[in-house]
Amino acid sequence: MTLDLAPTLPRAAALRQLTQTFTAAGLANPRGDARFLAEHALGLSSSELILHGQAPLGESGAQALGEAAARRLAGEPVARILGAWEFWGLPFRLSPETLVPRPDTETLVEAALRLFPERHRPLRLIDLGTGSGCILVALLHERPEAFGIGLDRSQDALATAKANAEANGVASRAAFLRGSWLDALAGPFDLIVSNPPYIGTGVIPTLDAEVREHDPPAALDGGPDGLDAYRAILGNIAQRPGLLAAHGVVALEIGYDQATAVTELARKAGFSDVTVARDLAGQARVVTLRPSLSVR
Repeated sequence: MTLDLAPTLPRAAALRQLTQTFTAAGLANPRGDARFLAEHALGLSSSELILHGQAPLGESGAQALGEAAARRLAGEPVARILGAWEFWGLPFRLSPETLVPRPDTETLVEAALRLFPERHRPLRLIDLGTGSGCILVALLHERPEAFGIGLDRSQDALATAKANAEANGVASRAAFLRGSWLDALAGPFDLIVSNPPYIGTGVIPTLDAEVREHDPPAALDGGPDGLDAYRAILGNIAQRPGLLAAHGVVALEIGYDQATAVTELARKAGFSDVTVARDLAGQARVVTLRPSLSVR
C-alpha cells in the first residue's frame, strides 16, 4: 500500500509528515528513517533537501516517497529500501544474499588494523563469508599495499562484493572466489578475518522481524549452538599448516555471549594467544587469535 502524499506538498512538510507517521508507528529512528527515505526517493543530498525544502514533491516524487514510506511501515529496513548502506565511511550496495553492514562489525576492522599498524605494509588477507565485501574493502582501503580475497558460497554475494570493491577503488587488489570457508585455498595469509553466521538455529525465530524476515538465513544461522562456522574455520586452519604466515593472525566477529566458547574452541585448535575486543556498547565482539608453531 502506498502512503498518500500530495504532489503539491512541499518537501519539508512531507518530511515532517513522514517523521510524525513513523513516530506514531513506533519506529525506533523516525526522523532518520524519514530523512534517508526522502533523500533516496527524491534523489537529493541532505543539503539539497534542506536548501530546497519548499519545492513541491511533484508527481513522481510523491509516488516514490509514498511507496518507500509504505515499505518502511510494513517493517522493511531502511537499508533494504535504499539498496545500499554505509560502513567505515564507505558506500556499499546490498543484495538479497548480503547482510546489512552493522556498526558492531567496525570493531572487527579496528581490531584487524591494530594488528598491522603500518599503513604501507604489504599484506595478504582473506575475508571468509565476505557478503557485501564491507570488511575486505574497508581493510584494503586502509592498507593500500594489501591484497585480499573475498570468499563466499553465494554467487549473488560475490557479484555484489566485487561491485563494491570497484565502487570504492580497491578492485585491482581484490579477488572474489566461491567456496566454503578455507576449503581448497592455499596460504600463507597474514590475516584471516570473518564475520560468520553465529546465531543459534533455535534463536532465529525470536529475532527482530527486520532481521528475521529480511536478512539472508544463511548469513545468520550458525547451527544448533551458533558455533558451527567457528569449528569449521579453526579446524581447517589447525589441519592445514601453511594457511597462516609466520606471524599470521585470525580475527573473528562473535556474538556478545560467545567469547568463552570461541576461546575454548580456539585453544583446542592450537591457538595459544587469544584476545577479546569489545564494541562501543562494551560487549565482547571480536576474538583475535595467534596459533602456536605446531598449527602453522
